[in-house]
Amino acid sequence: MRRSLLLMMVFALLALPVAVYRQWLDVPPRWNPWAPLDITETPNLLTSFKLWRLQDDPALCRQALDTSPLRYLPLPDSSADADCPLENVLRVQASELKFNSSFVATCPLAAAFALFERHHLQPAAQAVFGQPVTLVEHVGSFACRNVAGSQRRSQHASANALDIVGFRLRDGQRISVLRDWTTDGDEARFLRQVHEGACASFNSTLGPDYNAAHRDHFHVDMGLYRMCR
Repeated sequence: MRRSLLLMMVFALLALPVAVYRQWLDVPPRWNPWAPLDITETPNLLTSFKLWRLQDDPALCRQALDTSPLRYLPLPDSSADADCPLENVLRVQASELKFNSSFVATCPLAAAFALFERHHLQPAAQAVFGQPVTLVEHVGSFACRNVAGSQRRSQHASANALDIVGFRLRDGQRISVLRDWTTDGDEARFLRQVHEGACASFNSTLGPDYNAAHRDHFHVDMGLYRMCR
């Protein structure tokens, strides 16, 4: 009896995704793993899966980005024989906030940033300072190089990572990762909340507590491994 019940439960668990995929079962889009990602929806357990689906589907990724205020320019794939070939990439130009410069990013990285901005960065700024972030300062995304001290390609080599060094608020106040991370004021509290939000939005987030090489920035990427340090 117990074995039969267990088999029935396993069958039900396996059949449920198929039923949703085949549209035999109607569920709200935010709880449908096959529905396009909507940046405006509060992230849930399916968000990471929906982000993962964007890797090899540029059209689906553009559909997700169109639910956000992110402004971008689609870029062609680079030559396959390039030292660091780029696929499914775009140039991020602006959002409801500005960047100190535009940057090249994989579409999933851009989508993750849009989620981060809406659901974590701006709420943290409002909670701590009562005003929004108007500028994100970064030091680049694409760099054809290996991880320091290894033979493994960095996520930067595929434009799948971004290094963020600071933020500017609407009143002009600048918050620096290097200067403010170790302080005791609102700036440090804001940066801690931003770091926590980045961990929820990107696959990997590395900050000043990781090592000396990251003392002045948050490294965020959409690589295979999840890490929050």
